[in-house]
Amino acid sequence: MNPQKQSKKIQLRCQHRLIIVVFIPSLEGYYKDVLEVFKLCLDSAITTTNSNCAITVVNNASCKQVSQYLEDKLEAKSIDTIIHHEENIGKIDALVGAARASREPILTISDVDILFKQGWQNETEKIFSNIKNVASVSPIPCRNFKNYETSSTLNKILLGKVKFSYQSIPENHEAHNRFLESFHWKLESDQNVKWPVIESNGVKAIVGSGHQILSMRRELFFTTVPRQPSLILVGNNSEFLYCDEPINYSNGMRLATYQNFAFHMGNMVEGWMKEVQRENIENIENKDCKVSKLPEFNPKMPHRSWYKLKKRLVHRVFNIIYPEK
Repeated sequence: MNPQKQSKKIQLRCQHRLIIVVFIPSLEGYYKDVLEVFKLCLDSAITTTNSNCAITVVNNASCKQVSQYLEDKLEAKSIDTIIHHEENIGKIDALVGAARASREPILTISDVDILFKQGWQNETEKIFSNIKNVASVSPIPCRNFKNYETSSTLNKILLGKVKFSYQSIPENHEAHNRFLESFHWKLESDQNVKWPVIESNGVKAIVGSGHQILSMRRELFFTTVPRQPSLILVGNNSEFLYCDEPINYSNGMRLATYQNFAFHMGNMVEGWMKEVQRENIENIENKDCKVSKLPEFNPKMPHRSWYKLKKRLVHRVFNIIYPEK
């Protein structure tokens, strides 16, 4: 008899998994500096995660230098899992496949050019643990996403499930402008501009988020995320269909951390990015962490036509009752 058949049930050692998909086919042209960006991304992730978070990297047909770098990280036990693809199967299909193969209740999906800041994991987990019906949390807050696939969040506010107010957060000003600048968007000059803030059980969060990095409840990948593959390499509305809409459609809340805990780097490493990682190393936190139980999350799938109607009504009513100041 196979001795493993007599083994006890496997116990999860953590409740959070970070999944990063990397596609660097060569070190030339557009991709000339992307390996260095990815190295900084992964090093910052390794530095800022504790024992409650495992790391999976999906190698989506990258070049030999990237594959060897990942094998070295796995051998050093810096990361938990590598998934190798001989062909590029597309960013979303690689992410969703890795997520559905994971067992942890919180799954963070990240682009290859995200720079993690110390505290991101604790702050995202704190929101999931203390605020009910949270479907996703991003460690990059952005004021401009209050109305982007957030009708289920705004509905919770209208029903009085959480407190809501517009607040100035001057300490977010510099990081927020860095995020805007990374996409060549217009910068903000007023550091006292108001942010859409919810509060529950003494924990604050920002309404809405982008999708460059998202911590999502695992249940989403088996309910509201489409079952069929996207068959898209990158972009072309795939992030909306497989991340953004499923979060809203689940009737869960789409939030971001109250303060900024990650950065979008782009395809080139700059001096300030290295400084963030240096601070990460200097302020490294305790890696040992106890696993805490998360609130239950049961995604609900309304009828599609009712969902679209409710979505329009909620946004209209919310913006009348809570006009931006």
